[in-house]
Amino acid sequence: MNTNSGYLLLVEDEPAVQLNNKKILQRRGYNVKQAFTLAEARALIEDEHPKCIILDLQLPDGHGLQFLEELRSTTNIPVLILTALGTTNDIIRGFETGGDDYLTKPYDLSVFLLRVETLLRSAAFIPETLEYEKIKLYPTAGRVVVDGVDVVLSQKEYSILQLFVQRPDKIMTAEYVYEKVWGQQMLENDNSLKVAMSKLRTKLADVGYAVTASRGEGYYLERLK
Repeated sequence: MNTNSGYLLLVEDEPAVQLNNKKILQRRGYNVKQAFTLAEARALIEDEHPKCIILDLQLPDGHGLQFLEELRSTTNIPVLILTALGTTNDIIRGFETGGDDYLTKPYDLSVFLLRVETLLRSAAFIPETLEYEKIKLYPTAGRVVVDGVDVVLSQKEYSILQLFVQRPDKIMTAEYVYEKVWGQQMLENDNSLKVAMSKLRTKLADVGYAVTASRGEGYYLERLK
């Protein structure tokens, strides 16, 4: 098996399920990382985006669909939902939220492996680049290149930049950006967005772009002269 670069991320709080899934994937040559909570998954993805995520929905610190919504605002990483929730409504919600496949527990490990490998093959044919002028984003890898120069961003900074690239020449309100990136309504006196914008502005200035605040309207991306 050609493992290529990157890893597969198992987000699951049941140790036995984690162990069985990890073993069968590793026997096929895949690099596997494990997260038993959403917090652990976020920390891993912040550092490096995986090639595929196998996602449980009922986790100790939240619902997997909330995590999936956050993920889909930044990346097209293939996601296999793996859960005991198997009603028609559950499955529909899973796909509508952004899941690429849905497998209910209990399941056969050989079927699980086939589902994962099918997602990986399909992802190989999905365009992985978003571009605006000299800015190139690689959503699956979470990589940013501006005029040939790699720009290292945090997950939140990357998510904000992707919004700008997807909506070029548009002014976006602070509330809109916050809801898309943080996945919730912006709270009063929350400076998280301002801090992230400030850091993003500093990093982009080095490669010829700026995040500009238009008083009373919002933020927009522009090229520095």
